[in-house]
Amino acid sequence: MNRSRRIKLQIFRITVFLVLGAFFLVPIGAMFEFSTRGNAINAPRTLEAWIQIAKTPGLTDAIVASLELAAITSILMLVLVLPTMVWVRLRLPRISRIVEFICLMPLTVPAIALVVGIKPIFIWMSNFTDSILILSFGYVILVLPYSYRSLDAGLSAIDLKTLSEAARSLGAGWGTVMWRVVVPNMPSAILNACLLSVALVLGEYTFANLMNYENLQVAIAYVGLTSAGTSIAVAVASLIFAFALLLILSFVRRPRTGFAAADPVELDLAKPLALSGAVIGRAGR
Repeated sequence: MNRSRRIKLQIFRITVFLVLGAFFLVPIGAMFEFSTRGNAINAPRTLEAWIQIAKTPGLTDAIVASLELAAITSILMLVLVLPTMVWVRLRLPRISRIVEFICLMPLTVPAIALVVGIKPIFIWMSNFTDSILILSFGYVILVLPYSYRSLDAGLSAIDLKTLSEAARSLGAGWGTVMWRVVVPNMPSAILNACLLSVALVLGEYTFANLMNYENLQVAIAYVGLTSAGTSIAVAVASLIFAFALLLILSFVRRPRTGFAAADPVELDLAKPLALSGAVIGRAGR
């Protein structure tokens, strides 16, 4: 690639970055500007709306509940989807298309129709607990299409069969294979799936509203009826939180460790050399 082509490509990248940055940051800046306005036309700027986030009754509890739902949903998604995908790739590759179809199906069903369909299950579960955290079971269904694509890309980037067979030949159980072989080789894919799950849960409104629970988005809607500035401040804070997660993810990389110098080994040429338990032959022949 010549120098002029590299310069044009660099200019194109910078232009795209600035345009996309403006597309996301300008609305957020406008929302922040609105949340800092005073009550009168000539009133000075104030952070009263942001201070009211902690003082508004029920808003803090809704924020904590949404964060707990995001964490539980991410864990349930990984426990359910990742081992299933690994098992299908290794043992049942013929049904991989069926599993993909099932995971992508929630994209074709509107959220309100999905709520109506599974509401009897939540009514039955309410006999045991009325905690808002039971919404995590419904949220797992919503995040399936996005988490599946992310994890599928991560598994496609590694030689899963060779790694698992090597670990199993050394005596590792399936739990050890998942925790010490599969997970360390696809950290970016797992983080991407978790980030998508967190973003979806923090922005979900239909499930919680129709199930008569108060999560972050439902609380923002209620606060907006009495204080528009506070509701906008909470929305900006949630967007900044999601952006911070994305920024942290972009800097997370698998640690690079150099190879330590091996200790010198003296070979006895009179003894046979073995590899994986099988005698290869005698050195020097």
